[in-house]
Amino acid sequence: MQSMQRPELEGWLRLTLAPGVGNITARKLLSAFGPPQSVFEQSTTALRQVLGDTQAVALRQTPTQLPELLELSWKWLQESGAGAAQRQILVLGDADYPASFLSIDDPPLMLYLLGSGNIAGTGLADALRSSVAVVGSRNPTPQGALNARLFSRALGEAGLAIVSGLALGIDGAAHEGALESLAVGSERLATVAVVGTGLDRVYPKRHLELAHRIARNGLLLSEYPLGTPPVTANFPRRNRLIAGLAQGTLVVEAALRSGSLITARLTAEQGKEVFAIPGSIHSPQARGCHALIKQGAKLVESAQDILEELKFDFVPQPARDSAANSGKDELGGPDPTQHLLVLIGFDPVGLDALQARSGLETAQLQAQLMTLELAGELARLPGGLFQRVK
Repeated sequence: MQSMQRPELEGWLRLTLAPGVGNITARKLLSAFGPPQSVFEQSTTALRQVLGDTQAVALRQTPTQLPELLELSWKWLQESGAGAAQRQILVLGDADYPASFLSIDDPPLMLYLLGSGNIAGTGLADALRSSVAVVGSRNPTPQGALNARLFSRALGEAGLAIVSGLALGIDGAAHEGALESLAVGSERLATVAVVGTGLDRVYPKRHLELAHRIARNGLLLSEYPLGTPPVTANFPRRNRLIAGLAQGTLVVEAALRSGSLITARLTAEQGKEVFAIPGSIHSPQARGCHALIKQGAKLVESAQDILEELKFDFVPQPARDSAANSGKDELGGPDPTQHLLVLIGFDPVGLDALQARSGLETAQLQAQLMTLELAGELARLPGGLFQRVK
């Protein structure tokens, strides 16, 4: 995509700032008159053919905040370059605009992107063809946070991009797991954070360092202009973009009134798969997942369940921080224990179940389990059960 020119940027910003003109009305104007520059060349009489009198008059006036926002946005774009995260603004109608957004309710007029490498166009489109949203509670149980991180890591090791919202709790754990899955030197898009503020701000502030790592190895995306502070209404609204980007949504933990259930509903409305991890019947954080399962969401116990349902080829990739960082054993071959970790899943599992999943002989399986236990990646629990600890 060619770089956006300043007059074009000014036109789009002015359209988004016009009082009384939302995305739906703006799309009508664009359909009737063409690009924003052409819209603002129309007479009030012509505009009245599409708008009401008040809107038409307001559209002819330049918003007072336009010069400041234009200067801020233009400078932000110019900071993209060698050694810095790439910055881009996509507008509705661009060839690089995510096609999946065209089928969601109220697609954004403008998208702000901050990330590494080819963050738009074919590179982004290809990466998101193999992607899963991972969402859940901002106040998860310790097991829920661990599940989010390990599921995301396993899905990432299989080559999927993880889409989430950078919130505290499950979102943050999902991004962490996705980043852990990235092999050293890999240019794969590890994770996409869809945020509810301008990209010149990070919310929550606790995730500032995480946001910087995502910018280096993934993508931050927002529909909100630079300078937009955290506004409560923006966060449920951005959930439609999370659902729109991914091929399915995994809800890890959620209360019955969780915003994650909004993402799940939007995912289902788009004809995509919803997955949910079951929990204790006594945990409030499991009730949202149980409700989704009752409504038809797929109950999942391992990343393999998701990969099989979405018909993704399961090809484990070496993880950045695994015991075998290169993904190979001492002889240079693929490390079978890393595959076994994925098959173990995220909850306690017995030897018989693992043997059924892996197809390994008892002696071979026990040897691999011992290797993982000595490496500190697996814990042996009472009752002959095993559980991942990394």
